[in-house]
Amino acid sequence: MATLLRNAAHRWCAQPVTRRFQVLILPRAPFSTTTVAAAAASAPPAIKSRRDLPKKVKKSYKKKTNAVAVKKPNPGERKAFRKRIQLSNNSALPVSGTDDLGPDTLTKAESRGSMVALPDQVVDQLRALEAFKTTQTWGLFRRPHFLVRGETVELVGNIQSAAAEKKAFKGVLVGSKLSGKSVAMLQAMAHALMNGWVVLHIPEGQDLTNGNTEYAPIEGTEPIQFAQPVYCLKLLQNTYKANKAVLEKLPVQKDWSRLTTHLGQNATLADLVLSAKESEYAWPTLQALWTELTQPGRPPLLFALDGLAHINKISDYRDPSFNAVHAHNLSLVRMFVDALSGKTDLPNGGAIIAATSENNTHHHPSQELVLAQLEAGQTGRDIPQPDPYERKYDERVYDALKNSSVLRIGGLSKEDGRVLMEYWGASGMLRSVLDSRTVAEKWALAGHGIVGEMERVSLMTMRM
Repeated sequence: MATLLRNAAHRWCAQPVTRRFQVLILPRAPFSTTTVAAAAASAPPAIKSRRDLPKKVKKSYKKKTNAVAVKKPNPGERKAFRKRIQLSNNSALPVSGTDDLGPDTLTKAESRGSMVALPDQVVDQLRALEAFKTTQTWGLFRRPHFLVRGETVELVGNIQSAAAEKKAFKGVLVGSKLSGKSVAMLQAMAHALMNGWVVLHIPEGQDLTNGNTEYAPIEGTEPIQFAQPVYCLKLLQNTYKANKAVLEKLPVQKDWSRLTTHLGQNATLADLVLSAKESEYAWPTLQALWTELTQPGRPPLLFALDGLAHINKISDYRDPSFNAVHAHNLSLVRMFVDALSGKTDLPNGGAIIAATSENNTHHHPSQELVLAQLEAGQTGRDIPQPDPYERKYDERVYDALKNSSVLRIGGLSKEDGRVLMEYWGASGMLRSVLDSRTVAEKWALAGHGIVGEMERVSLMTMRM
């Protein structure tokens, strides 16, 4: 039996082995954790809170878009669009039955509570003087109109009386925000232009003291004064555009050969203004023009400024020693302050008018105290006393304002408010039914007739 088994094994081993695959068998433990750990590592983590949720992966590439070439605005174009003045609206309805402004319209008591249209020539002159503001609603109506208020008649009456007596009316317009102080000054300038006066206007006192205008020291002045040549040149050009017809009729009385050699024998004040071609001659030319206008035999003069608080403070300019310059040491501001205080006499009569601003202003203790004392003295009330703990009082401000008259511009009466709203309705800007209830509602919402607030509650939806 053993022999048979050996022979069979020998035959099996002698046969050729043909295998296509060779299997390698490794020894392993009866239990292994390698496969389980790999499976656990590849599984997503368990979500226990919202923080464990998968976050969106930020793409690091940009989606392709078709770039459209856009023309960039030219330098100053956006500012010009923001500061533009629009005085007409062809979509508004023309209002009939209103009279045009005349030379004596604003001095008549019967003109109170009526709407008056500005003639086209006066509109051009006021535009040259920059009397219109961007915050006013001139661009909503067919042509510029304004309401003749009781304060307007009082202001223009004082101006006209002072001119008749060859004196200067020195007034400060005060009032709450949006009460119409700038419009009252515009009405005074319109009256002066209609009567052949020479009008000078500084639209914003802030432009003289905020450090954005070139300035240069004036030789031989003590304390040192500073001229602002670029601003003076612009003021000369605006004054010429607005008063061209009057200046061309006034001959030059003094010798100004030190300024220019282009003045002939029969030169006029218009030629004197036009002789300033460069900014370095602007301040001497403006000073010469002021000297000529204050000579006897000249027409009355109106000098107006808006933003009084800005010219009664320390300016943003510096002297050669890097000390802060007071605004009264700027030559143009000094010219206005001397006229307002009475130091400069106006032998032909006229008016020096300044307006405060509650929209763009700062706390000025000296100015507020002086104006409060002047207003209390005019109305017979108790005179306010200085605060003993206030350390920022400025005597220069008191000297500049102590001879002025204060005129407060308040809210409209309900009758004047109704006249104004009827004009808005006739222009197609106010769609509400104008009855007593509507007028009383708008008047109350506007803080008892504040003009700017009435425009807000009635016309703001129509403003572009």
